[in-house]
Amino acid sequence: MAEVRVDKYLWAMRIYKTRSIAADACKNGRITMSGVQLKPSRTFKIGDIFSVRKGPITYTYRILQLTENRLGAKLVPEYMQDCTDPKQLELLELARMAGSGVRDRGLGRPTKKDRREIETFMSDSYLDEIEWDDEE
Repeated sequence: MAEVRVDKYLWAMRIYKTRSIAADACKNGRITMSGVQLKPSRTFKIGDIFSVRKGPITYTYRILQLTENRLGAKLVPEYMQDCTDPKQLELLELARMAGSGVRDRGLGRPTKKDRREIETFMSDSYLDEIEWDDEE
């Protein structure tokens, strides 16, 4: 096997869940090679380096082997090398940290009672109601 279609390879390497999603990504300009947008029908060869833009991050991969069959996740590193810039991975970590918010995971949205307590606490009148000990 000397060449494999872009959409098939992206699906086989588990970058996208379905082949049609991979084809849509190509059509929307998210898959590039040397700055050129790729069509789903274009073919990859061994040694090609391509980029995949997912959200704010651009991942870069080098093709080591070709296949048209979907692989198990443990086998993917034998077929594709991740060459993503460390700065891009740092962006991903920052995005994760920014999205975590203040509330502990699993607590969900505040209830009406929680919201009222938060609003009371954040209001200026709450500070006036507190009896301060050092005012003597």
